[in-house]
Amino acid sequence: MKIVILDGSAANPGDITWGRLNDLGEVTAYDTTSKDQLLERMQGAECAITNKAVFDKDVFDKLPDLKYIGVLATGYNVVDLEAARQHGVTVTNVPEYATFATAQMTMALLLELTNLVGLHTASVMNGDWCRSKQFCYFKAPLTELAGKTLHIIGLGKIGKRVAVMASAFGMNVTATPHNTNLIGTDVGFDGISVKCLPLEEGIKAADVVSLHCPLTEDTREIINKDSLAMFKKGALLINCARGPVVNESSVREALDSGVLGGYGTDVVCVEPMLPENPLLGAPNCVITPHIAWTPVETRIRLIDMAADNLEAFLAGKPVNKVN
Repeated sequence: MKIVILDGSAANPGDITWGRLNDLGEVTAYDTTSKDQLLERMQGAECAITNKAVFDKDVFDKLPDLKYIGVLATGYNVVDLEAARQHGVTVTNVPEYATFATAQMTMALLLELTNLVGLHTASVMNGDWCRSKQFCYFKAPLTELAGKTLHIIGLGKIGKRVAVMASAFGMNVTATPHNTNLIGTDVGFDGISVKCLPLEEGIKAADVVSLHCPLTEDTREIINKDSLAMFKKGALLINCARGPVVNESSVREALDSGVLGGYGTDVVCVEPMLPENPLLGAPNCVITPHIAWTPVETRIRLIDMAADNLEAFLAGKPVNKVN
């Protein structure tokens, strides 16, 4: 089988290998692939491994040998699933490979906003501590998390892992789950209990709101001008879900006005980030370039699971099929 990895440099910039994928066929890996390059590179190939390279309906007619698309991610909106089905192409994804890493990044963003490690490190390196008349100093007030309320929007595996981590910091945790039948109940897992609240009630009571919901029509811009008006003044917002679950212009306004005390995000609405993104230069805003999923261990797991998917397909028993 001819296997083409179309945009491999995100998952593997050269610090790891393609592992068992190399045992399943003849692998050709490209760092990136533009729309204009995709058809040429896929000629004669039965298998495509893609992260963000798009397979729209026009592509399938021109790739008669294509039998399988393995999406090297959890989200699979880059593939027209109906067109793939009509052409007999199996599409799989890799679910739940980055649960721990994403939860870890959530807490990293929260801790950066509350402990200001970056600000103080820069100050020390600039010589400020050497010039200090006191044995310590702080550039801005720090925040203790114990006793604060964290409200999680989306109580899937990542949301639950964040709840466990936040509980370990002594935070009170509430959530608005995707399953509305859970509203008004207490959900127990991993030795903790989380009260499930309607969105408005949860937001109003929260010191920190953390987003862990999928991007759907219901969740698109769930954080907007109206919902931000419900926040406690100075509350923090964390987004390790998807960029478009927030309205970035409204978030910028809330940061400028002080309605939001801080915004920590690993995602933006358009990636790579556009120069005109309203969050650039925003006060009390911490942004990382969609790297929650990129610890070495997580990327190795991703590639191993992608190989599992392909191996199962070749055996006639596909798993994690999404079409």
